Amino acid sequence: MFDTLTGRLARTLKNLRGQGRLSEDNIKDALREVRVALLEADVALPVVRDFIEHVRARAVGQEVMQSLSPGQMLIKTVQEELTALMGERCEDLALNVAPPAVILMAGLQGAGKTTTAAKLARWLQERKKKSVLLVSADIYRPAAIEQLRVLAAETGARFFPGSTDQDPVQIAQAAIQHARTQFADVVIVDSAGRLHVDDAMMDEIKRLHQAVQPVETLFVVDSMTGQDAVHSAAAFNAALPLTGVILTKADGDARGGAALSVRHLTGKPVKFLGVGEKTTALEAFHPDRIASRILGMGDVMGLIEEAEQNLDKQKMENIAAKLKKGKGFDLTDFRDQLRQIRSMGGVGSLMNKLPGMGQVPEAVKNQMNNQDTRRQEAIINSMTPEERRKPGILNGSRKRRIAAGSGAEVQDVNRLLKQFEQMQRMMKQMSQGGMAKMLRAFKGRLPV
Repeated sequence: MFDTLTGRLARTLKNLRGQGRLSEDNIKDALREVRVALLEADVALPVVRDFIEHVRARAVGQEVMQSLSPGQMLIKTVQEELTALMGERCEDLALNVAPPAVILMAGLQGAGKTTTAAKLARWLQERKKKSVLLVSADIYRPAAIEQLRVLAAETGARFFPGSTDQDPVQIAQAAIQHARTQFADVVIVDSAGRLHVDDAMMDEIKRLHQAVQPVETLFVVDSMTGQDAVHSAAAFNAALPLTGVILTKADGDARGGAALSVRHLTGKPVKFLGVGEKTTALEAFHPDRIASRILGMGDVMGLIEEAEQNLDKQKMENIAAKLKKGKGFDLTDFRDQLRQIRSMGGVGSLMNKLPGMGQVPEAVKNQMNNQDTRRQEAIINSMTPEERRKPGILNGSRKRRIAAGSGAEVQDVNRLLKQFEQMQRMMKQMSQGGMAKMLRAFKGRLPV
């Protein structure tokens, strides 16, 4: 997400290097480029106008801090204004009510409401330690109820069954009553997708809202639809008292215009981003972190939280203990690292959160994003235990056998061994205090 905008802004703001002061002249061209970058990212025109004026008013004539260049000073201003544009802070769900707290999911057809309902259930269970009941009030889409049942089983959430011959309001009310008897903390009601021009369907969801009295009414919308996402959010907000927005398919949206426009034009906060197909692929929306990502400064806090949530701590401790005892990092450990990376969304997800990625050439990013960790794991699995412990013994004939056994080429085996050597060196540095040095280097880093 925001790849296009990040690259454009990084090139634009570099041009201010060497200036001693921010003036109308030396930021005019920069702000013109920022305007074009935002419009190319499909940010709504009124939002772009207000944003540029706020940045200009703050930046012109501002003395440059001794520790910052003018480019860095303007980035600081742009970052603060981007954060303000998207809502200043992460808006939490209002769950401080007598249980069960009811969350109503609303949105257009095909936006991904059912999958997002399951993702939210998983997020609430893992991050908030809530017991969650899922119920489908979609009696129109074939297999919608069955889809949610399957997803509920996958996430470990409870599921309340309904049928297509029932009224959606009756299904939801029965589910809430069931949640009370089972002491569930949260009930997530998945409503039918609808077009906002469909009066009958809009009347139904109004009736559903009035009957269940949700503490949260979340509008789920496909971020890849750009300004249409904002317009549909505004239309739904006119019919329903929305409390927030969830943007789905954010991982496939290189522009990010919807995320930058929704709050400003609807007054409703973006609360979550859907960043993949798996039920784990849901992120709380932190405006300050998103602003940092847009400007190429990464999201180290998000990376740390994801690591804490997904990494196998026991395996990490085992590797650390091995390194501490002077035992080397071997290919079995490397295979475990590959699995850990996949559990965190893959290489691409990690790259988006690392500082300075805006400066990495697109060709390099694509190459890293397209690395097949499963193929690499298959290569390691084709080795004998001794070969994994002692990669130095891998000669030509062994490499050919491993390549044939994993369906790879010898070049793939050589490439894996080279990556392993790099990881081995890095792990050695970390065991000698190198990680602290790496974190100090990241601290406060700006991309120009």
